[in-house]
Amino acid sequence: MTETEDNFQRILVGVDQSADAQKAFHFAIRRAQQTHAQLLIVSVFEKQTMNVYEALNDDYVRNKREDVEKDLQQYIATAQAAGVQDVRGIISEGNPGEKIVEDIIPQYQPDLLIIGSLDKKGPQRFFGSQAAYMAKRAPISVLVIR
Repeated sequence: MTETEDNFQRILVGVDQSADAQKAFHFAIRRAQQTHAQLLIVSVFEKQTMNVYEALNDDYVRNKREDVEKDLQQYIATAQAAGVQDVRGIISEGNPGEKIVEDIIPQYQPDLLIIGSLDKKGPQRFFGSQAAYMAKRAPISVLVIR
């Protein structure tokens, strides 16, 4: 490891249900274990991917938000069970790339962002890669996992 790699004290990992995000999450756990870094796990609720009927149904939206919260709690539990001492979950709402770069990174000031290389399946994959957006615009080091 180089000196720069040893300085990562706060690692931010973006999670969703995609296979690459899962790989990124497990890599982030190992990295946090090795360096005794704080692990920040962020999940972004993407209301804009819902159709108009779903978005107008308050119960549907509330249930989807609750699902995101439950998933995040499972990620936290998994990281803690793996031995990561300092784990924190973060939920945001909006476009994942924009939210992470413009809101989460400035607020929580991580040293490293770890993300999966592919977006979830669906219409958003046609509008460009969230990973490419974050790698280009993040003011911190970004590690993209495949």
